[in-house]
Amino acid sequence: MTAVPYDLWRPTSGCGPTCLPVPGDAPEVSAARRLGRMAAGLAVLLAGAGLAVLLPLLPVREREAATRRWARATAAALGVRLVVRGRLPRRRALLVANHVSWLDILAVLAVSPARMMAKSEVRTWPLIGQLAGVAGTVFVDRARPRDLPDTVARLAALLRSGRPAAVFPEGTTWCGDAGDCRPAGGFRPAMFQAAIDAGAPVVPLRIGYRCAATDTATTAAAFLGDETLWRSLRRVLGARDLVVTVAVTAALHPAADADRRVLARAAESAVHLVPARVPRTAALHPLPTRPVVASRELDLAA
Repeated sequence: MTAVPYDLWRPTSGCGPTCLPVPGDAPEVSAARRLGRMAAGLAVLLAGAGLAVLLPLLPVREREAATRRWARATAAALGVRLVVRGRLPRRRALLVANHVSWLDILAVLAVSPARMMAKSEVRTWPLIGQLAGVAGTVFVDRARPRDLPDTVARLAALLRSGRPAAVFPEGTTWCGDAGDCRPAGGFRPAMFQAAIDAGAPVVPLRIGYRCAATDTATTAAAFLGDETLWRSLRRVLGARDLVVTVAVTAALHPAADADRRVLARAAESAVHLVPARVPRTAALHPLPTRPVVASRELDLAA
């Protein structure tokens, strides 16, 4: 894998075309099934346009429930099965996850009413961008690094209000298949400061994609580099038995004087299943006596 330049504000991954599945190597659905999924997906997206008009008129709880239902319906229409392992805390929390695909946004929204933080380009996506804006997504212009402190302050204010928020601290997508492809610099620590300032727990989420037919990991859903959304969508529409799993790990409770870099490393270790190298001086409270992770598995397609 060739080295890639690293920018603190706009990181890149080592992923490229070779990370994507070769046509014919993975099980695919028929052309008729693809057309059916496309039609169903368009229908759900059009319904989302109507929902975007109604959302501001709904009470908060009904708005959150409607957003979750829409996210689940969209994934199902595209032929994607969502599975959740573990339980999310019922109170405010900063959810942090690895980032593989645009489908990650649907996966998180399907399990939590969290306000998302997304790159400003998402706002221009047909219908999805409109719905994301109405749902309260915090858009970040990565071409304006001077806006970062204001973004962290907005995120902290959101957490103080009692609302959960979700971010992808890797700052870019990658295939999720090999460690060498992981974005340089790992989890960027800036957004973790919002949880420290607000006194909110951090809940790492592990997002993975697999083909149920072969019970193997797949990069079919990956959305990499300069690839267009349409090209990535076509792969998803053609994939057979595509499953996205969201695993909820134990919450991290930072103290008021916690180091955001240490907190970011601990969350990254939980997401990528590597031993956490957290210094003894790190200001992290012990995990709660009742763990966040549960043994049950919830299939959202059921």
